[in-house]
Amino acid sequence: MTEEQTKSKIEGTAHKEAVGQEKPAMIAVIRIAGMVKVRSDVAGTLDRLRLRRKYSCVIVDKNNKDIAGMLKRVKQYIAFGEIDQKTLEKLVKERAESEMGRKHKVEANPSDVASGILSGKKLSEFKLKPFFRLHPPRKGIDSKLHYPIGVLGNNKKDINKLIARML
Repeated sequence: MTEEQTKSKIEGTAHKEAVGQEKPAMIAVIRIAGMVKVRSDVAGTLDRLRLRRKYSCVIVDKNNKDIAGMLKRVKQYIAFGEIDQKTLEKLVKERAESEMGRKHKVEANPSDVASGILSGKKLSEFKLKPFFRLHPPRKGIDSKLHYPIGVLGNNKKDINKLIARML
């Protein structure tokens, strides 16, 4: 291969990568099931996702293949779906905690944090804990059945309604 062919091939792959990159979409993951009778491999995966307690929530990147495999492994214990900006702002405003602890006030603007997270930043860059503690959902849930009857598994856009009931 000549130098020109190599250069054009490199530019072509760079163009494909730039075109192929999608806007970072974020997924909200909520632990629904408790900790009793959980297999050790599933418990380890939930721990790596920082879902250590019932009704805790994390925000992860949709395009990360490692996260997708983890979600597939623990889909019997979690509810997840794509979160929108409005719900993320409410979540940050009402349930975000400072890295210093619960008693310290969150100084970040919720709309700035939400737009930053949706653009690919992490909560730790805003000096916030990487998870949210939620209330049990108002009006209850069917926690043993999969979506659309229950809440387990991929809830798609309906995760926003579930989060609104848990704030």
